Amino acid sequence: MLIDLSGKTALVTGSTQGIGAAIAAGLAAAGARVAVNGRSRGSVDAAVARLGAEGGTFLGAPGDIATQEGAEAVFAAAPDVDILVNSLGVFGARPALEIDDAEWRRYFDTNVLTAVRMIRHYLPGMVERSWGRVQNIASDSAVAIPAEMIHYGMSKTALLAVSRGFAKEAAGTGVTVNSVIAGPTHTGGVEDFVYELVDRDLPWDEAQRAFMREHRPQSLLQRLIEPEEIANMVVYLSSPLASATTGGAVRVDGGYVDSILP
Repeated sequence: MLIDLSGKTALVTGSTQGIGAAIAAGLAAAGARVAVNGRSRGSVDAAVARLGAEGGTFLGAPGDIATQEGAEAVFAAAPDVDILVNSLGVFGARPALEIDDAEWRRYFDTNVLTAVRMIRHYLPGMVERSWGRVQNIASDSAVAIPAEMIHYGMSKTALLAVSRGFAKEAAGTGVTVNSVIAGPTHTGGVEDFVYELVDRDLPWDEAQRAFMREHRPQSLLQRLIEPEEIANMVVYLSSPLASATTGGAVRVDGGYVDSILP
């Protein structure tokens, strides 16, 4: 399967590390010019240098898109994009009754409203050009709501609705809008999260297995997913080959023992 994104410009939010950085690298490897986003100029410059060392064309688009001012800075750095991947997100474990109003708002603003803000800005240009790809990185937590992070699950469920709704807005235009349901993925942040839930004295391989066994027993993969495995699906959905896939919630979740996801 040959995926060629030459001549396309992509913006990946939250792409200085983790899943976002893997997606940025994957899109660049397929020929796209990729705008890297993070909150600070320093983190973005470091990520652009690191990613660029492996090849590909990258540009910096720093800005805290959880604020309108930060979003405007990103719009100025990347005024027109053909591919928008909303990867920015926060997560963490917290007992349900200890999540206060401010934390609920923070998760909604960061995980949902940022995506809406980006789509609202870039979708009209895609429609005008009769081609575009929008992808929102969701999570299996959108449906299999974890008891220890229901605020995160709520935000990812909302993101599925956002994706489906904007796909209808773009119907018949040549622009596709999808969400990617990612399962538990091996990133630095997730390592910290795993050790919040299992014995910190366990070596990483044992800790990972214990986490999956005790907290994600429904996984058929029975391991954490690597960021590049998420990126592979995103690159495909960003390509002309995925022209008939829109309004979907595409699973890269490691499989489930029970069919709880669409």
